[in-house]
Amino acid sequence: MSATTFTGEKPKLSLVEIINMSVGFFGIQFGWDLQRANMGRIYENLGAHPDQVPLLFLAAPLTGLLVQPIIGYLSDRTWHPTWGRRRPYFMIGAIISSIALVFMPHSSELWMAAGLLWVLDVFGNVAMEPFRAFVTDKLPDSQVNRGFIMQSLMIGLGGSVASALPWAMKNIFHLTNTANQGNIPENVRLSFYIGAFFFLSAVLYTVFTTKEYPPSDLGFKNKVKESNKGFGGGAREIFSALRNMPARMRIVSLVQFFTWPGLFLMWFYYTTAVAVNVFGGKDASDPVYAEGADFGSLTLSFYSVVTLLFAFVLPFIADKLGRKLAHSLCLLCGALGLISVSWVHDKNLLFVSMVGIGIAWTSILSMPYAMLSGCLPKDKVGIYMGIFNFFIVLPEIIASLGFGWLMKNVLHNDRLAAVKIGGGLMILAALICFIFIKEPKKVDETETIKLEIEEQRPI
Repeated sequence: MSATTFTGEKPKLSLVEIINMSVGFFGIQFGWDLQRANMGRIYENLGAHPDQVPLLFLAAPLTGLLVQPIIGYLSDRTWHPTWGRRRPYFMIGAIISSIALVFMPHSSELWMAAGLLWVLDVFGNVAMEPFRAFVTDKLPDSQVNRGFIMQSLMIGLGGSVASALPWAMKNIFHLTNTANQGNIPENVRLSFYIGAFFFLSAVLYTVFTTKEYPPSDLGFKNKVKESNKGFGGGAREIFSALRNMPARMRIVSLVQFFTWPGLFLMWFYYTTAVAVNVFGGKDASDPVYAEGADFGSLTLSFYSVVTLLFAFVLPFIADKLGRKLAHSLCLLCGALGLISVSWVHDKNLLFVSMVGIGIAWTSILSMPYAMLSGCLPKDKVGIYMGIFNFFIVLPEIIASLGFGWLMKNVLHNDRLAAVKIGGGLMILAALICFIFIKEPKKVDETETIKLEIEEQRPI
């Protein structure tokens, strides 16, 4: 579709077209889940203590805090007749992230693994952030829910395969899952190679099968010239957007702020908690510990399967109950899943806990973004999606900087206690969502429009 013929009215897309524009998220999530399921294990293999792990995960939130608003700002102001607006960022991020995935399992020192994680997270964010705005760019309002749900489906599919890979490499392909301290097990190393392939190939699939609409705003070029006055101009616009955040976005952001620590604490400690607390492993060189860590990754894969399946159901639940009630209930399911891990003595019951987490994860990946639909200025969607992610990365930064002390001095390196704290915070997020988010009644379109106009005003 050319710039001369595009009117700004977005046509409905077919299911195949929505799938094509979402496949890239499969690859991105493949990379994220490999990192989340295995970096704690890699760090402990390289000699880290449990209280050091949060700080070593600092790369992800700090890069997200810095990179996502900048990439959102830049992608809002990018247009190339061939490559479009968002797709250049998808491709650059995927190429460099894939290289980092290949080199990660060759780390021989903590600083090497942490440094490669920084690279992976910087360019993973470059690839990921514009994907959220991509949905709003491409789909009419009537299909926005489907777009974000399809992303959730791809995330679930990518996460399920990625998290299960170390277990599969050991139990199906019979690769070794132990290594001397300072080395990475063979099954983890090959998993990262496979992850690099899927990350790059999935993103490139979306890049080459999906076209973007040219800017419909006639003043786009002038707006770009006016706003792109060096770093200072961009920074001022980002801070201006932060100050004038729509009212609904402020509340949804607060929900995110208390939701994500539960997930972070699970990613920090769950796999190693299973290895130590459920299987009784001693340290990273212990075969029992390795067996437990592999099984923990397998159960994480299961919650991604639940995410994949629940993605088909959630749109109907959201339509019936409303987005905020649906999201609140899903968060409570996630909290129960996290807390129940501490009750498990039979390893197979961990799959039951993962059901609740998978339900919550499906909603976390879609409902907050759907609740923002209609309240964001159309010409600043990229910036606001980047700012929205502040409230994901800020709690992780707090956890990375401060939870190590809490872990060592208060929790005495009890990994399961950390996971339970995450569940408590998710309950708080559910309460905030249910009590404070205002949602228009579907039956009254006039009132819906009025509320969305009101929600675009800053508090």
